[in-house]
Amino acid sequence: MKTGTKLPDVTFHTRVRDDAIEGPNPFRWQDVTSADYFADKRVVLFSLPGAFTPTCSTYQLPGFENGHADFVAQGIDEIYCLSVNDSFVMNKWAEAQKLKYVKVIPDGSGEFTRKMGMLVDKDNLGFGMRSWRYAAIVTDGVVEAWFEEPGLMDNCPEDPYGVSSPETMLAYLAEQKQPELA
Repeated sequence: MKTGTKLPDVTFHTRVRDDAIEGPNPFRWQDVTSADYFADKRVVLFSLPGAFTPTCSTYQLPGFENGHADFVAQGIDEIYCLSVNDSFVMNKWAEAQKLKYVKVIPDGSGEFTRKMGMLVDKDNLGFGMRSWRYAAIVTDGVVEAWFEEPGLMDNCPEDPYGVSSPETMLAYLAEQKQPELA
């Protein structure tokens, strides 16, 4: 993925709470498009191999959640976490992580991830097709800055993490705000 690239147009099938629905499962299906998520905003998008997995649940997602105020101070409107998991899994993961700020995007069929060129086979771990770990700063649906973990490949024996960390992205944003020296 290159800076200046427009994100793919995809419709995500999400489940949203609806208080008009009674019973133990007060949720309804709602389709949300790429434009709904990314138009007219400056956002952080990060994608990871899977909900409830160790690095994702211990470091990456909590780091973005806890750093929300710092990202807002750097001009970020929203923070989105995308994974090739269905909406049921993503919603339960958001609930388990007690998210208040980061919004989860379910890419259940992997369509967005495939169109981004980031869909990889993780059969070696029993995962099937998943997203390679990356992050981006996206302005009005266009990639402003790209942070991809090294070693993109199917069945990678490792799960690199660092380039797409919240700390790396905050350092980039802070550097962009520094006045240029003459």
